[in-house]
Amino acid sequence: MNKIGLTDQDIVALVDCNNFYVSCERVFDPSLEGKPVAVLSNNDGCLVSRSNEIKALKIPMGAPGFKHEALIRKHGGVLLSSNYTLYGDMSRRVMDVLGKFSPELEIYSIDEAFLGLNGFRVRDLEAYGRKIRETVRKWTGIPVSVGISRSKTLAKVANHYAKRYSGYCGCLVMLDDERIQKALEKLPVSEIWGIGRQYDKFLRQNKIANAWQLRNAPEQFIDHYMTSVGHKTVLELQGFSCIDLDEAPAPKKSIVVSRSFGKQVSELEELEEAVSTYITRAAEKLRAQHSVAGHLMVFLNTNRFKEGPQYNNAAQMTLSPPTAYTPDLIKTALELLRDLWLPGFEFKKAGVMFSEIMHEDDVPLNLIETNYLDDERKALADTIDRINRHCGRDTVFYASSGIRQDWQMKRARLSPSYTTRWSDLMKTK
Repeated sequence: MNKIGLTDQDIVALVDCNNFYVSCERVFDPSLEGKPVAVLSNNDGCLVSRSNEIKALKIPMGAPGFKHEALIRKHGGVLLSSNYTLYGDMSRRVMDVLGKFSPELEIYSIDEAFLGLNGFRVRDLEAYGRKIRETVRKWTGIPVSVGISRSKTLAKVANHYAKRYSGYCGCLVMLDDERIQKALEKLPVSEIWGIGRQYDKFLRQNKIANAWQLRNAPEQFIDHYMTSVGHKTVLELQGFSCIDLDEAPAPKKSIVVSRSFGKQVSELEELEEAVSTYITRAAEKLRAQHSVAGHLMVFLNTNRFKEGPQYNNAAQMTLSPPTAYTPDLIKTALELLRDLWLPGFEFKKAGVMFSEIMHEDDVPLNLIETNYLDDERKALADTIDRINRHCGRDTVFYASSGIRQDWQMKRARLSPSYTTRWSDLMKTK
């Protein structure tokens, strides 16, 4: 394996929010503390976030909520609908706090971030990690675990133990060789970041059952059987930092917005409302990264689990010139939808996808049609975005998205949008 140009002197921290969706709910409803709490997926389906009390009841992640609701209620617990608006805003607040602890910050997911701590070597890193935990908890209410080591993969391992063993008090620094060896010897290969189910099965067949064995596997074996990602994983386990921090993630090359409906939808009018809403959300994401789309696809799906005839289809169109102007995108999407729709079918899901995405500055000149970036449409779209960011989503919305939206996914247990809607602000007596 090629180690030229790599270093084993980097220091990387992984900060991971504990049971993030549940923790967000508990920040604004302290009565949930100590109770079994689970957050459900779209349409109140499966468990996607579990409190430690739910885990103690041996209820697995992804289990259908209705199957375990009686057991959870028996132990004084609750099931909640996903409140993505709340979770997204709380994630932003956590990441803002983390940015104060290092100039190198990579937001890895909604509840995880890597921090570069090179130059912090003179500090007591364990005390620094605990300060990160205490500050995030104090400023946002969200509990986090911190793992610190020589590479991203080892930081993931350190975080794994920091979260699961109370003796570490939520923070584990893993820099010395002896501590790294002990941690890797106890870690199954299936728990290693980047090792999927097939790799796990293959490695076990070749008598590599834990992370320490993979770290020390013969180079000939690694070179012959593992991909470039696998090579990087082994080097990272050896302490060589070869997965760089991505402080400025690349703009998305495609954007998909899709939801399952809360009921079977057969009327074209309701499908038009849904597609208009999805286009609005996708266009907001385009403009947020200062991009435009050159291609649009709309798709419809019936319920494959329901008996009877099925219909799944998609229609697409090239956008010339590329745009991110919502009214134009809605008009095009509805034209595609009308070509797709067939009467007599009950649809379970619809969605839209933007592709051929490019930055606003790279849009080619069009001699026939003016781009929305060059006239008042750009100012109008930016103004609507500012209003909705300041006053709450859909303060200004498009009439084609409808008002009642009876097709929306089921969220019977939805908590208030405490941080993003004026009417939902908490009131004190």
